[in-house]
Amino acid sequence: MISPAPTHGGAMTKKRRICVFTATRAEYGLLRWLCRLITEDSAMELRMLVSGMHLSAEFGETWREIVEDGLPIDAQVEMLVAGDGPGATASSMGVGLIRFTDALASLRPDMLIVLGDRFETLAVAQAAMLLRIPIAHIHGGEATEGLIDEAIRHAVTKMAHVHFTAADPYRRRVVQMGESPDRVFVTGALGIDSLFRLPLLDRPALEDALDFPLDRPTFLVTYHPETLSDQRPEATMRALFAVLDRHPEAGVILTKANADPNGRTINRLIDAYAAARPGRVLAVASLGQVRYLSALRLVDAVIGNSSSGIIEAPAAGRPVVNIGDRQRGRLRAPAVVDCGHSEDAIAAAVDRALDPAFRSMAAAAETPYGRGGAAERIAATLRDVPLNGILLKRFHDLPGIPA
Repeated sequence: MISPAPTHGGAMTKKRRICVFTATRAEYGLLRWLCRLITEDSAMELRMLVSGMHLSAEFGETWREIVEDGLPIDAQVEMLVAGDGPGATASSMGVGLIRFTDALASLRPDMLIVLGDRFETLAVAQAAMLLRIPIAHIHGGEATEGLIDEAIRHAVTKMAHVHFTAADPYRRRVVQMGESPDRVFVTGALGIDSLFRLPLLDRPALEDALDFPLDRPTFLVTYHPETLSDQRPEATMRALFAVLDRHPEAGVILTKANADPNGRTINRLIDAYAAARPGRVLAVASLGQVRYLSALRLVDAVIGNSSSGIIEAPAAGRPVVNIGDRQRGRLRAPAVVDCGHSEDAIAAAVDRALDPAFRSMAAAAETPYGRGGAAERIAATLRDVPLNGILLKRFHDLPGIPA
């Protein structure tokens, strides 16, 4: 049953039950403030559906961060099938679809919130669609042309009923896909909220938290698989490690890859590289949001291909080296240096990012993703958007398209 929209001038029949789905450390870090705002709003009730890497010891059991934040975990869904290939990912989605159906049927939300473009998101969105649960999608309209996630993101857009985009070009793209303009909202990027709202650690506190010295040049490195590329991750990681070894004076914090195909291969290489360089290289499955964002503000450069290098790092004033095609198509701040997979290409990009003039520019540059406040904008819309009749979507045709 879908609840009516709240009537602020009179009695409210019942609270709007909002289910927030999260399957990864990065995703929850983006959703944290939105979850808190939902719990603080008298018109809404929060339900947390937690799955994927959060529940895996291999990936750091990051569900603990949700509990430490004082948020309820209303349903846990184990879905990851062991393996490092695309078949394991497809099987995980199948398991997820079955189990998400049961979880959502039990939670009975008035709306499901999903973020981004991962395979876990597609599985839970399918379950909600078939259960006739309205879906709100965050970070639609973006492009990551080197990934299967590109198709997943756009597929979830077509399943969703309300859209929260990070910038105006992304809003236009969602409307171009046939979504009604009055259901597509520009909010900015959620990740930037935490940079301004979280009490981040200073250098001594972060050193203590990591047991790792930061009194030297330091790189924060995250590299995930490119799931549509023929480029083998082993070759890229060898090139990246060779570049890092060109800077023996620098400390390196390596955060491990996610559960995509070849992610475990990357993580084995990271473990071996760190083990051979004790004291200079720190490898962690997950830093957690406070430690990660604190490091983001303190390091000399961010290197890899994570979305945080495109969105959060420039907002923190850090220079970024973005390797390969994983983030190709996303809007960029001038603080981002794109490069190919070869050792020479990565080395040249790192040298540019470390140039004093470039660092000064990066520290002052604007980003296309706003300056915070996304969580408040999304929460206000979730509270007030009419839900009656929302499941019946009409395709919004753009004018001037030839027949």
